[in-house]
Amino acid sequence: MTRILMKTGLAVLVLLFVAGCATAPAPKSYVVLMDNADGTAGKVSVSGAKGEVLLDKPRTGADLDGSTGTPYAVGEDRIRRDFGEALAARPPLPVSFMLYYRAGGTVLTGESQALIPAILEATRTRPAPDVSVIGHTDTVGNSEANEKLALQRAQSVAETIRKVGLQVQDLTIASHGERNLLVSTPDNTPEPRNRRVEVTVR
Repeated sequence: MTRILMKTGLAVLVLLFVAGCATAPAPKSYVVLMDNADGTAGKVSVSGAKGEVLLDKPRTGADLDGSTGTPYAVGEDRIRRDFGEALAARPPLPVSFMLYYRAGGTVLTGESQALIPAILEATRTRPAPDVSVIGHTDTVGNSEANEKLALQRAQSVAETIRKVGLQVQDLTIASHGERNLLVSTPDNTPEPRNRRVEVTVR
């Protein structure tokens, strides 16, 4: 039995061919390791009756039966020909935004306010957007008050999305208060990078 082993964070394309003619040899099924959006790639081990091949470079392939012995390069034209429909059907990759706040309230910094149009556009361009909004604070003040402040920050961003009339399939709002610091600090320490809302659009 052929096994395809995948590590987190990699894209793999698998194509299973069906012979079109009984007299012609059937094209071989093969795997292509694709690069991630950031240019990195994971690894895939392709094991079959005829051996095992490790793919660790993007746009390299191996036959599913392991008969190639070593990886081979797969050109862009071949990828488009064999996997074009599968690639076109992929949903857009999730995109994340970090919004930072002035101390003690729900007022965004100027730089973060300028990111709001990009968040709205990322939401608008997805057919059935799923948006997650998580609020955070630094460690100034007590934890209960910070839990509420972080929620207020998250709610204000969610309200901005609602106000423009975007059709969102799922809008999740949560508060982590001071429990999930981006920068570890002692208690009662102001840290601008911890005063934030994380927005993920899927």
